Amino acid sequence: MTTRKVEMWFDTLCPWAWMTSRWLVEVAKVRDISVQWNVMSLFYLNESRTHISAEYLTNAKKALAPLRIIVTAENLYGNRVAGDLYTAFGEEIHLNKMKFSPQLNSKVLSRFSFSNELLECADDTSLDELILASHKNAMSLVGEDVGTPIVSIEGISFFGPVISPAPKGEEAGKLFDGAYAVASYPGFFEMKRTRTVGPIFE
Repeated sequence: MTTRKVEMWFDTLCPWAWMTSRWLVEVAKVRDISVQWNVMSLFYLNESRTHISAEYLTNAKKALAPLRIIVTAENLYGNRVAGDLYTAFGEEIHLNKMKFSPQLNSKVLSRFSFSNELLECADDTSLDELILASHKNAMSLVGEDVGTPIVSIEGISFFGPVISPAPKGEEAGKLFDGAYAVASYPGFFEMKRTRTVGPIFE
């Protein structure tokens, strides 16, 4: 069986993207897939939207710091590092409830053997060009009326799935099979229901 190429776009700010990423990590254990991790930005997605609160945008802007570190590390060391860093940031942000801060960046990078220069990337706004390029690529695939996560399976792209908790083992594989099957139909665009639970981190 041919390995299926999967891409995911995330912002470290989003707990729903984190849930989806944990699902894909599980899928990789039971299905023949390769995952490419890509950044997107909820700050740049929402900065011109009038219904978004200033508090949310302030936090989303702070979330650019981890993304700058991730895109820099990816350019230096490859895409697998992007996934490893996203996992490390996600564990601190969503599981350990750390706020976006220099302390967060330092704690995450202490897990790795990267140069300390990566810490300086957190405040380098010129790196936002790389973030925006990846972000715009995601938006070009699914349109502007969605957020994160965005997933692409063999070039079939969609928002979601939004799940809680993230399934494990063969259950994760079955959800992957279903998501791919539904998205493969050319006329399929949307399926949604009201969320009744928040992100359940396990």
